[in-house]
Amino acid sequence: MTQKSLGYVELEWNCPKCGTPNPGGQRTCTNCGAPQPKDVEFQPARRQELLTDQSKIEQARKGADIHCPYCGTRNPADAAICSQCGGDLQGGEKRISGRVVGAYQAPSGVEQQVTCPNCGALNSEMNKTCVRCGAGLVLAAPQKLPTGTAPRQPINRMWVYIGVAVVGLLTFVCLAIFLLNLSRRDSLMGTVAEVHWMRSIPILALVEVQREAFIDEIPAGAQVGQCQPRYHHIQDTPAEGAVEVCGTPYTRETGSGYAEVVQDCQYEVYQDYCEYIVQEWRAVDQAVLQGHDLNPRWPQVQLSQGQQQGEPQETYTVIFQTEQGQIRYAPPDEASFRRFSPGSEWMLTLNGFGELISVEGK
Repeated sequence: MTQKSLGYVELEWNCPKCGTPNPGGQRTCTNCGAPQPKDVEFQPARRQELLTDQSKIEQARKGADIHCPYCGTRNPADAAICSQCGGDLQGGEKRISGRVVGAYQAPSGVEQQVTCPNCGALNSEMNKTCVRCGAGLVLAAPQKLPTGTAPRQPINRMWVYIGVAVVGLLTFVCLAIFLLNLSRRDSLMGTVAEVHWMRSIPILALVEVQREAFIDEIPAGAQVGQCQPRYHHIQDTPAEGAVEVCGTPYTRETGSGYAEVVQDCQYEVYQDYCEYIVQEWRAVDQAVLQGHDLNPRWPQVQLSQGQQQGEPQETYTVIFQTEQGQIRYAPPDEASFRRFSPGSEWMLTLNGFGELISVEGK
């Protein structure tokens, strides 16, 4: 699946010492000056705007920042020595990158208001600290239900269990009856009352047939008619004329305080679906011969110019007279059919559904 990049956004991190929200690109707290610890993760900003500042975009593309092994300060990915203590960053630990932060939410154009958790003053969502008291505007935790809220009544599952049991019992009974009838065997005597055979040979000729198919599936020599684009398949790579279908944009952390906004995309490929005319061998007539004896014969075939014989077909039928009425049997071939002389008696075996299972000579 192709990943399409839409740009970059800046994330936020909350200072664990004073609670102040800080821009992702800010490596030390704007309020108390404490460096961001390596175990403090980035989170989506209140307003996720795609970056236009080229310097921030370049910083996002550099890769994961490095924490100094001596003082813990965050440093850019391409730094060799710590900006805080001057220590060698060769043994430093890189921040996590590639983590999916969440879905990307494009700004609505209307600035939202954030309530200060300390003094209750309304602030712009872009503010990191309260304009009245200076407290950090950390996102509020989800509110709990009031203590007086009635608990949700548990669902009485007794009737559900009873319903499932009844359905299961009925299914078992039906299956038992079916298997009983399938395995049951009844024998009765049958006398051959009538025999019948029929043999036919199709007469084929080339005729024009109209069909439809994708353009690359049409056989050579066919007469192509009207075509129109139709969905053929979906693939992960772009193709000429394909329709791009992308999922919901989401943000993927770069480890530098920024996140790349990406979409997973696939491509619907369309091809011409066409009507075409092709010549095919089709049955235009048939020669048929049938009789009520035990001497099957093939019919004589008269072919015109441009015609040929098709696949010969033959059917055989034996009708038994029994105490339960007439029962029909279809022998598989001529040799089997010739055994059933009119007036001969045979032992017939039926299953519980009245279907003929076997035929044995008396």
